[in-house]
Amino acid sequence: MTQPLEENAHPHLRATLLLSCLAQFMVILDVSVVNVALPAIRNGLHFTEVDLQWVVNAYTVTFAGFLLLGGRAADLLGRRRVFVFGLVLFAIASLSGGLADSRVLLIAARAIQGLGGAVIAPASLSILTTTFAEGRERNRAVGIWGAMGGAGGAAGVLLGGVITDLLGWRWILFINVPIGLLAAMFAQRLIAEGRDRSRERDFDLRGALSATLGLSVLVLGIVRTDQTGWGSAPTIALIAAGLALLVVFVVIEGRFARAPLMPLRIYSSRTLSAANVVVLLVGGSTFGMWFFVSLYLQQVLGYSPIRAGLAFLPMTLCIVVGSTVASRAVIRIGAKPLLLAGMASLTVGLLLFTGVVAHGTYVGVILAPSLLVAIGIGLSFVPATILAVAGVARHEAGLASGLVNTSRLVGGALGLAILAAIASAKTKADLTSGATHNVHVALANGFEVAFAVAAAFALVGGVVALVGLPRVARREPAAAAQSAAVETSG
Repeated sequence: MTQPLEENAHPHLRATLLLSCLAQFMVILDVSVVNVALPAIRNGLHFTEVDLQWVVNAYTVTFAGFLLLGGRAADLLGRRRVFVFGLVLFAIASLSGGLADSRVLLIAARAIQGLGGAVIAPASLSILTTTFAEGRERNRAVGIWGAMGGAGGAAGVLLGGVITDLLGWRWILFINVPIGLLAAMFAQRLIAEGRDRSRERDFDLRGALSATLGLSVLVLGIVRTDQTGWGSAPTIALIAAGLALLVVFVVIEGRFARAPLMPLRIYSSRTLSAANVVVLLVGGSTFGMWFFVSLYLQQVLGYSPIRAGLAFLPMTLCIVVGSTVASRAVIRIGAKPLLLAGMASLTVGLLLFTGVVAHGTYVGVILAPSLLVAIGIGLSFVPATILAVAGVARHEAGLASGLVNTSRLVGGALGLAILAAIASAKTKADLTSGATHNVHVALANGFEVAFAVAAAFALVGGVVALVGLPRVARREPAAAAQSAAVETSG
């Protein structure tokens, strides 16, 4: 008989929520915080343009590649134990990166940071989904967690510019050290463990290796496309190898694993499957948006790093407000209608971004679209995350959390690579064909096309939500979650 999970009789709910959300904010922030600091890092450690991308990509590749493994480890080894380990690892890697005196050491530190993030993100969400009662309490907690994730992406650009200008690029890494260590110390004391001792030895090593290698190699191939191109032999080889390893992983899980890392039955939930596709497309449309708006402000409008960072402040605030509203509104109107409203706002905002021009202004072409996109992120990511973990069995909460985080990050990496390639191709075509000799005009034209494709991603996400998610009557989300549980076990 399966032994009960080890849980505190009276877990510290507020502390659990605060620590989980702080950790999520920190790891998502570090996806984007270095973007504005890249010129300073290049000058400080004498990076070449080709090598500089790995300051970002090393983090992204390991983060995406190890998310499933991190989520399952939380289920099997104990959520608090894995969460604390991830925080300590993240803090140590941040310290090492801040002290790095060579390119290799900084890239290695960023890769280990990504590994820590891949442990923290799913563990933090699974801690919330198993600590808070399903329904109103859990939706509120997941809503705040989603707000912190969305705000982290926007705040990364803001804080990166401010810290780099005032303290230097090394402090964008040093600042994680006290936060990570203090969070680990308090988590050890205040968060319930959550461990099923009977499952500790049932670890699917073959599945873990094939999934981690497959996701890592796939994301590696995607993020290298801005250097090698989509049609080059190295790109095709890496993407093909990643997909082949993921096929091997599916075969192992379906036929050979005694205790699968990712039981395929979890996809029998229509709600979980559709929600993960939506999150994938939200990531694909928004990661590129941060990137292109930052480039437009600095390369076309001539903003300084700190001014460009401050320009994202309204977006950050709107994401937090939208996420907070979503976490409360989902109780009254249901997750699906709220998700559809969010995807509509996201699509319209991205379409309005196609108005970027070489001689535009922040108020004229950036402010209104950015606010619509920010509201859309808050209104869509919160209900999509709630749906992605609703009704999942308690002992698979970490797996579901790892899946939704993987969908978001892989979607972001894929979307950014596609959009960057499209924007670059348009810019080069305009300059070489003589359509324009003004670099700023050519850049703006490239960004315009990229925003249009990003809007198409968001529109497809809205269609998937409309068609793929089951029609749920206006009722307490706990009831909807019970329906999802029936689907999952069916």
